[in-house]
Amino acid sequence: MLTRKQLDLLEFIHKRMQKDGVPPSFDEMKVALDLRSKSGIHRLITALEERGFIRRLAHRARAIEILRLPESFEGGGFQPRVIEGSLTPPPAEALPIEAANAINLPVMGRIAAGTPIEAIQQVANNVSVPGEMLKNNGRHYALEVKGDSMIDAGINNGDIVVINEQNDADNGDIVVALVEDQEATLKRLRKRGSVIALEAANPAYETRVYRDDQVKVQGKLVGLIRTY
Repeated sequence: MLTRKQLDLLEFIHKRMQKDGVPPSFDEMKVALDLRSKSGIHRLITALEERGFIRRLAHRARAIEILRLPESFEGGGFQPRVIEGSLTPPPAEALPIEAANAINLPVMGRIAAGTPIEAIQQVANNVSVPGEMLKNNGRHYALEVKGDSMIDAGINNGDIVVINEQNDADNGDIVVALVEDQEATLKRLRKRGSVIALEAANPAYETRVYRDDQVKVQGKLVGLIRTY
């Protein structure tokens, strides 16, 4: 599964190579995808290479070989869904009806509790959640935790976190934070003036500090499910 940015980049590289016979430069990729820096392109290229879609050829500048394309791309169109700015509401059957009953929530993908990664808004399966865990009238979704940066908050790798969809949170809340419209992570939120810190709950990880316009809150942690 690729994110929209990864698919956009793969499409751009593919079309350029079909037209000119050579891949575009990193500067051209950055402009085409409207990214602020080439570091974002490096991350996307690495992700595509790790997933087996492209290969970088050693000792040759701008040498990228496309190994395969997604089936949906080859078919002429693709519409991946990525957590980016706002969330598509979960299916109606996923919303709480009676707080006393168990509710099925969509598991929308993985969320990083460590170095930020893309969080995919793609329903992988569903999880049953006690109704009392959910806020009345709120929209909720679930994510699988990847990483160990929140272990001191009782959140382990492989846990399922239940998130109330909202675009703001208080200091100290554990939130899904979207960083620079590209990467999502699960961290404790700290705000001071125009600065936002995303704080890990593991001394092995450093606190990451951003301008407030670089971070968007996507939701607040309201519950956790663990399978033994």
